[in-house]
Amino acid sequence: MHPSRRRAVIGAEKARVWTAAAGLLLVLFLVVHLGGIALAAVAPVRFEAYAVRLHQAAWLPAVELALLGLAMAHLALGLAKRLANRRAGNTAALVSRRGEPLAALAARSQAAGGALLLLFLGVHLAQLRWPRPQAGEELATLRAVLAQPASLALYGAAALAVGLHLWHGTEAAHRSLGLLDPANGALIRAAGRSLALVLGVGFAAVALVLGVAP
Repeated sequence: MHPSRRRAVIGAEKARVWTAAAGLLLVLFLVVHLGGIALAAVAPVRFEAYAVRLHQAAWLPAVELALLGLAMAHLALGLAKRLANRRAGNTAALVSRRGEPLAALAARSQAAGGALLLLFLGVHLAQLRWPRPQAGEELATLRAVLAQPASLALYGAAALAVGLHLWHGTEAAHRSLGLLDPANGALIRAAGRSLALVLGVGFAAVALVLGVAP
């Protein structure tokens, strides 16, 4: 193998590993985040109390900056992986080898979904974090945002993008980290897709309930 191509292959492999690790950490955040905002739809008083306690925590700004950095790193590493794959000569089309059109769609939509989620992140932060709502006004601010049809559509599209991203990404991340083998592949695939459904449908349902409820 030519030295330049060998370096490209090594670069692609490193990018896959770090992209997968960053992605799995972001999934953990999404699970916790959905658990928190779901309170807004089912227990508004508890949600406001939860939001006040969270926003008064001294560690929150550092965690938020770390999460933002992690999201940007995941995006940058994903782009680096695509470029490294191209340099290594990997131009194979993404098709389903198991007769699963949804899996093929999820794989093909990774780049577009990532771009949509980056747009959503910027809008979301501008609407609900810069500036942060006053104590006791978090739910009212969130409802006001989701009452706007354009915002509700964006939040719904982002939920769909999260679901598709995880439908493919959970299995791909375990494969990149060397944790996927024939013995556990079916279990990891089923668990990842179940999680994708829970998060995608969960975020969409919360947005819809808060956006249309009186």
